[in-house]
Amino acid sequence: MTTLHLDWTRCRGRGGCVELLPELIGRDEWGYPLTATDVPVPRALRGAAEQAVRDCPRMALQLSPRFAE
Repeated sequence: MTTLHLDWTRCRGRGGCVELLPELIGRDEWGYPLTATDVPVPRALRGAAEQAVRDCPRMALQLSPRFAE
């Protein structure tokens, strides 16, 4: 499984990730993402997650493999 990591120190609340991944990321009243720091990405949303990572102007998103514990 893949995990989407959000680096809160880089995020400036532009909202592109919210538009691309509304199934995983919400938005607060100031436009910042509402999500956990590391979110499991279902296979069906992998393409949208990759696009969100590429499109983030602050490079606040990263995809990484998640290993079973």
